Amino acid sequence: MNNKFFSEILSGLYDNKVVPYLGPGVLFDSSHKKTGQPIPADSESLILAMNDGQPMAPKLMYEFPRAAMNRELKRGRNFLTQFLDGVYGHSDWTRAGIHDWLAEWRPHYVVDINRDTQLLDSYADQEHTLIVGVARISASQHRFKIYHYDGSEYHEIDQAGANQKIPILFKPMGSPRPVSNYIASDADYVDYITELMGGFAIPNFLKEYRKGKKYLLIGLPLNRDSERMVMNDIVYAASEPKGWVLRKNPTE
Repeated sequence: MNNKFFSEILSGLYDNKVVPYLGPGVLFDSSHKKTGQPIPADSESLILAMNDGQPMAPKLMYEFPRAAMNRELKRGRNFLTQFLDGVYGHSDWTRAGIHDWLAEWRPHYVVDINRDTQLLDSYADQEHTLIVGVARISASQHRFKIYHYDGSEYHEIDQAGANQKIPILFKPMGSPRPVSNYIASDADYVDYITELMGGFAIPNFLKEYRKGKKYLLIGLPLNRDSERMVMNDIVYAASEPKGWVLRKNPTE
């Protein structure tokens, strides 16, 4: 990549014309403060953490949602919530360098498909809007919850109550804060992606704001269907070309 592209990306990021889209690779340098173990973030590390460090059958090791579906069928849906809360619901992880970088310049809109809370911590002293993906709920056709952070606490709001002048943090795969909600198993992804394609998983104000944006995909492999399909719909109405992939070992 030549300097022209780098200058376009950096100026676009700082002008809020390029949106950071964070995948599991951004957490590569985050580890447990006591044990030094890396934070489980990608499919394989999450599967191993969920299965007490033991590999599962090869067809289940292919992708975390597939393995999570197997565990949900055997142990119930609450098992997945409890597992992910156990991994991400505490502050025993060191900060990833990317999150320190984001905390310095606070982009107006960030998409983060990880389920940890470091992005929320980066904006902990600033008012912001948090959008969290949800799945398989019957009370509403929408597949998101919206929260307003007032500088100390999160309060759930509806679409009409969102302040569009403050930063927007979008965590489509969920988070333990402020309330545990996760897209994890195959069944979650099927429901979420179906409603994402139908327009019910993104608030209207964000559909407007994202028009014509470009994206910098950071640490996102795109070699698994679920992550790729989610990304395709989240970046709908982007500029052309849609943006860039920042990845250590890129594949086709």
